[in-house]
Amino acid sequence: MMAIVFLFIYAVIVGLIAKALHPGDDPVGLLSTICVGLVGTYIGGFLNWILGSGHRPIETSGIIMGVIGGVIALAAWRWYNLKYSPSGPRSFWNGQLK
Repeated sequence: MMAIVFLFIYAVIVGLIAKALHPGDDPVGLLSTICVGLVGTYIGGFLNWILGSGHRPIETSGIIMGVIGGVIALAAWRWYNLKYSPSGPRSFWNGQLK
């Protein structure tokens, strides 16, 4: 039970740092921040595996690789939301209509 609580605290920390480093406005709540932290941790673990320091392709990683993975996850989320916006596709960098 405590492992799950620590995982959520870890995910919030990683998600908040990733949101602070990612350029642009990311108006997401606590649940989305936890999801960004968890997804970022697994993306970071996959990157560790690609670089040769991880043991399995799907595993958690440390805070640094988790934050890098979180920034990648936020960038992918922002790209998807801007590309399929109800008002039409928008630029990734400034959010303006194309």
